[in-house]
Amino acid sequence: MTTYGLIGYPLGHSFSRKFFTEKFEQEDIDAQYLNFEIPSIEEFPNIIASHPELLGLNVTIPYKQQVMQYLDEISPEAKAIGAVNVVKCQPSTVNCQPKLTGYNSDVIGFVESIKPLLKPHHEKALILGTGGASKAIHYGLEEKLGMETLFVSRTSRENMITYNDITKDLLQDYTVIVNCSPVGMFPKVDECPALPYEAMNENHLLYDLVYNPLETLFMKKGAAQGATVKNGLEMLHLQAIASWEFWTQ
Repeated sequence: MTTYGLIGYPLGHSFSRKFFTEKFEQEDIDAQYLNFEIPSIEEFPNIIASHPELLGLNVTIPYKQQVMQYLDEISPEAKAIGAVNVVKCQPSTVNCQPKLTGYNSDVIGFVESIKPLLKPHHEKALILGTGGASKAIHYGLEEKLGMETLFVSRTSRENMITYNDITKDLLQDYTVIVNCSPVGMFPKVDECPALPYEAMNENHLLYDLVYNPLETLFMKKGAAQGATVKNGLEMLHLQAIASWEFWTQ
């Protein structure tokens, strides 16, 4: 049977299998979607070799960057972002090895979901976290939406600030804050990024890539100050639709 799937570790939080299984049933598509929970990216070639019926994969934490070394081709946009979350598998008669092409649909889902919320004063954004998803967010904000960005990390690194560097004055300029870290994700719902929430107001926009729970503590604290808040569920749906378009184009 034609197969699509998801690689990552862990995968207990993922919605992709449910989304695509329902899509296949509703549209009468003869295909299945499997979860490949692998503790090491080194197992990726084994998945490809043992599933010749694979036509596409989604890639999630922590392999959006690591998977790139195994691909035959990477789209210009995914290459510029530095992360891949969609792999198209095209059957080949050459050595019986499929051609693997990498794309990034995270940036599509993010830009389309945050764009309706942006206002003229939203000129600068803080990006919380430095993983594969944060790279797509950075690309979307700067290259697609023309905003100035600043990465925030737990440890001091070049071209980044730490959470201790986020002051009330800084938040007057950086009115968009995107959480790309897993902080606040189920089951640790009582956690949130360490920010001076009391400095926020109705000019701020807080966007959380976390979607379980639907309202994170990060969002609740922002909303209590009058900020606009949004979770990552719509982004997930939009990037999933974009994934399907990449696989079937």
